[in-house]
Amino acid sequence: MDAQGRGRAEDIDPADQWVLNPNTGEYELRLTPSAPQSSVPGPRRSATRAGAASRAAGSPAQGAAGVAGAGGSGGTVRNRSAAPEREARPAPGREVPPQRRRRGVPEETQAGRRGRRPVKKKSKAKKAVLWTGGIMAFVLVAGATGAYLYIEHLNDNIQSVSDDGASTGGFSKDKAINILLIGTDKRTGAGNGSYGDTGSAGHADTTILLHVSKDRSNATALSIPRDLIVDIPDCPTTQEDGSQKVISGETDVRFNTSLGQEGRTPSCTARTVTELTGIKPDNFMVADFNAVKTLTTAVGGVEVCLGKDIKDPDSKLDLPKGAHVIEGEQALAFVRTRHAVGTGGDLSRITLQQQFLSALMRKLKSNDTLTSPTKMIKLAEAGTKALTVDSQLDSIDKLRDLGLELGKLNTKNLTFTTVPVIDNPAEKVRATVVVNPTTAPQVFQAIQNDVSFTAVKQQKKKEAAAVAARLKGTKADASEVRVQVFNGGAPAGSAQETLSWLQTQENVTKSENAGNAPATLAKTTLEYAPDQADQARRLAAIMGLSGSALKPGKSVTNSQGLPTMTLTLGKDFKGAGVSLTAPTKAPDVEKSTADKVECAK
Repeated sequence: MDAQGRGRAEDIDPADQWVLNPNTGEYELRLTPSAPQSSVPGPRRSATRAGAASRAAGSPAQGAAGVAGAGGSGGTVRNRSAAPEREARPAPGREVPPQRRRRGVPEETQAGRRGRRPVKKKSKAKKAVLWTGGIMAFVLVAGATGAYLYIEHLNDNIQSVSDDGASTGGFSKDKAINILLIGTDKRTGAGNGSYGDTGSAGHADTTILLHVSKDRSNATALSIPRDLIVDIPDCPTTQEDGSQKVISGETDVRFNTSLGQEGRTPSCTARTVTELTGIKPDNFMVADFNAVKTLTTAVGGVEVCLGKDIKDPDSKLDLPKGAHVIEGEQALAFVRTRHAVGTGGDLSRITLQQQFLSALMRKLKSNDTLTSPTKMIKLAEAGTKALTVDSQLDSIDKLRDLGLELGKLNTKNLTFTTVPVIDNPAEKVRATVVVNPTTAPQVFQAIQNDVSFTAVKQQKKKEAAAVAARLKGTKADASEVRVQVFNGGAPAGSAQETLSWLQTQENVTKSENAGNAPATLAKTTLEYAPDQADQARRLAAIMGLSGSALKPGKSVTNSQGLPTMTLTLGKDFKGAGVSLTAPTKAPDVEKSTADKVECAK
């Protein structure tokens, strides 16, 4: 894009600008023979934005409008400027087709001058926008393996809110990924005046915790019902003026009140999810109703199936039984309909939304989408304008990296399920639900331990073998085991309870209580030096620790100045003498996978 047209996607004719290079298999920006070249990265943004753009391009000299190939490889992009250093020439023996003029754009400006458009002033402070329809954030990132994520001006479309320390600080390429996707029922956006609750501050109406396995072989999308009764913790929250305020928590309230009510922001919803599941999100994302309409239109519609005729006056969905390709307003009506499917409640609507997401996932990953520059540009524009992310994910290069990780997934190994619930026994009239005390903890533990809900293995064979090997070999006598016990998230008093049990019942007399750990852990871990492996195996056998709980590392010094292992009791600790062996198989719950077309009933 030239300096005059930067940030105006409507000025670009994708069919005229992007071509497939048969030598590299990647899309490149086609230039006319007279198009000047420049190393200027583009208009100034804030330091955070500019740094992100620079990192995305590789260096300022390379420009910030790079392009990643549809298969995930980085492609080359040439940045146009009205201040040429030299003229680009076509390759010898090849003729470059002339570029078509864009409507409303003059062929050339007055000699020696650069044309300019009026610059829109940016707001001095971005408000914490509460977006609606958050289910679409999921499909935006899932389709992010295409070429569009390097387009520079998309950075300016992205809005962010503070994570307030509620996240892990951002996803890592070498670890499992947990992304929280949030949607609210707040009315926002042109044409959405009839959606949501009038005058509502917004609620966490649609929420999905997306877990992607460490080896990227599988993923689980866990829906959290809006009417689930939960405890909302105290939430440190950044205010619009930059000050901090702790919003008091509540007990036994609907999950959807974790956002919008009492000034709560998405970071509070993230804290509530951690309180509920024991899983701390790496990042969170929010999107609005318009994303459903614009994204489905951008890909040419998605295919869904109905097991019966539906005519819902509330959502305005009117479709006969059978398969349909829906987009725009009709797609939005589909994901909003509730009373016309299943039992007419929120749980039935969740099932419908999961089917819709599966369909959109399939369309986003299809060849006719990934190989179309036109569709990819439209998707990028629609997605980034509708998307709000946490402050740890506020750049195109980070979204690109996340998209590339998610792009490794096969849709047949993406499982949709819902937090297992039962009717609230405290109510005579059914209105809310509570977690199923038997099944829900199993689901949470399976996700915490990276267990796949499909038939694929959650780890590569080589890695799985290495983990299992930690438990094999000689075991030291219990009296020779030297260990410090920390409490890293277990109930208060767990360290002393465990210490007493080890000393009096298991003869692990060389042990001591080290108090609270520096950080909270979801899982109990045992760190040891190489020469303490036999001690680690003995303690693992005593406590029922899995190979994944054993962390080869280094020893520490105990109160006598002797080397000792470190046992940190995590949130999974259930009491002294209770085995901590991680599950290897997911619980039997109602679920579906993204590769199958299922008809809603």
